[in-house]
Amino acid sequence: MNPSSNRGNIKIGLSVGIVLKQDQKSGNITRGVVRKILTNSSSHPHGIKVQLEDGRVGRVKEIY
Repeated sequence: MNPSSNRGNIKIGLSVGIVLKQDQKSGNITRGVVRKILTNSSSHPHGIKVQLEDGRVGRVKEIY
């Protein structure tokens, strides 16, 4: 399983790459720092949903 699909690997303050809802088709990655973890389950096949410090929300695809 991809490390970004496991909630235990995502921490507040971590630098990540997410895919925003409007970028799901293109797969465009947006970099940012995690402010809040929004997914409650321990894992999710499409990535853990987070809110970045700038307020944008998306699913984690990369951990830096």
